[in-house]
Amino acid sequence: MILPRYHVAASTIPGAGKGLFLDEAVARGRLITAPDDIRKVYKWSEVEALPNAREALAATVRWFEDRYTVTPEWPDECYINHSFAPNGLWHLGFVFALRELAQGEEITVDYRHLLAPGQKEDFRDSTTGGEIVGYTWAESLALSSAQLQETVATPRFVQTAADCG
Repeated sequence: MILPRYHVAASTIPGAGKGLFLDEAVARGRLITAPDDIRKVYKWSEVEALPNAREALAATVRWFEDRYTVTPEWPDECYINHSFAPNGLWHLGFVFALRELAQGEEITVDYRHLLAPGQKEDFRDSTTGGEIVGYTWAESLALSSAQLQETVATPRFVQTAADCG
């Protein structure tokens, strides 16, 4: 489920096809997408054993540990594209705004969180040319948890010498 108003259009990322664009501003830390229709999760070995496994990889996403969904019907959430400098954070199937997002922005996430450990995307990052290789579950959970904490934590007042008069 995509929470803010949005539309799907040609991506601004070279070679990416279509992208998901915001029709309204979204505040930092707010949810952009949330899971709402997960019918089945697969172990990675089950994904690899599917008769159409090669074709299914484009529609396969890791949710947690060794559990993946395969959604060949391609819901609109699938139009969120990859970036090594994303504006959205994938965390356990939810996408959070990493900063204030303006109306019209294309949503991106780091696909390394969605891939199986060591799995390589068929394409490279459009900005850096770097390979997109899946994190281990421990890496993904640690990185996304730390990033989420930093994103949604309320800033604390830090007293400086200037504040003391």
